Amino acid sequence: MILIKNIDVYSPAFLGKRDVLISGNQIEKIAEKIECGNIEVEVFDGSGKKLVPGFIDQHVHLIGGGGEGGFHTRTPETPFSKLIEGGITTVVGVLGTDSTTRSIENLLAKVKALKNEGITAYMTTGAYSVPSPTLTGSVEKDITFIEEMVGVKIAISDHRASYVDTPILEKIASQVRRAGMFSGKHGMVVMHMGDGREILNSVWNLLQHSEIPIHHFLPTHVNRKKEVWEDSLEFLKQGAYIDLTSSFEEDDFLSASQGIDFLKKNGYDLSRVTISSDGYGSAPVFDEGGRLVKITYSPVNTNYQEIKKLVQKYHFSLEEALTFTTKNPAMEFGWYPKKGSIQEKSDADFLILDENLSIFGVFALGEICMWEYEIRKKGTYEE
Repeated sequence: MILIKNIDVYSPAFLGKRDVLISGNQIEKIAEKIECGNIEVEVFDGSGKKLVPGFIDQHVHLIGGGGEGGFHTRTPETPFSKLIEGGITTVVGVLGTDSTTRSIENLLAKVKALKNEGITAYMTTGAYSVPSPTLTGSVEKDITFIEEMVGVKIAISDHRASYVDTPILEKIASQVRRAGMFSGKHGMVVMHMGDGREILNSVWNLLQHSEIPIHHFLPTHVNRKKEVWEDSLEFLKQGAYIDLTSSFEEDDFLSASQGIDFLKKNGYDLSRVTISSDGYGSAPVFDEGGRLVKITYSPVNTNYQEIKKLVQKYHFSLEEALTFTTKNPAMEFGWYPKKGSIQEKSDADFLILDENLSIFGVFALGEICMWEYEIRKKGTYEE
């Protein structure tokens, strides 16, 4: 057992200065003072620090992405330690443009490896291509029978993607809805938003002519371009979640923190807004003719950086800023309060922040993965 004493606890709502007792992979007790008597406990002094929920990153290319410029531009896999450095204790792996040299089988193996190494990991089936690549031959069966699969990923309004018209989208979404019912999952259609002209037109058409609820659809990368942003704001008004990409910078169009600040100032419902890193996905730049000009890839520490910026630059309270990578995505996927929260019986996934909001420690499922700013636990083949 582990006891952290005298620490400011954020659930993400501020609970005050508390003692927190960890037993196995769960939070056993939270109280103003905890005494363990003769029970053997490892005690840490949390004075001057903050305990906050571990981050959920719902969009990471765990086995790499890219490849738009040839085989040498395929991005590398995401190392376990990089997730820990970014404060990520729950991750959702996705495929991207390339489902030819990469596969659903590869991604599932990586997800299972990360689970063995000590964090919580899920994935989506599907990719940019349609029909969606799957493991069982069916999106519906993948989500129904494979525990780690929480939805499907597609790409719309992007020159690298298959053209997803309304009938195709309706077929995919109906499978996701049924699979979610069968398996007790929320069932999400994660929509990579490109910068093409279609934007969300096929989704709006579907919603007008079908009975599939809007909450199954999640547009991501919504802060990449003015037209995508404006269409996504209407989506948010209609009761859907939207996901901002934290690796986009201000000169791309809007950074995630800029976008969230805009949403707050204009009275939008922030409880259905999330951010994700797009980590280890490629960040290609194409000219007007669709030819690749340059390519790099996104890190996985940008969620943390944008949360910190919300507090220090845009003057959000810490409890408000934390929701975008903790409570909100946990609610979206149906994991709350097991994930995204500091409560008794929640998973012991949390970060320890110092007075400057730097990550001092990371606990994943009750195990110390970072302490005193140093990685204490690495992946199987990391030195």
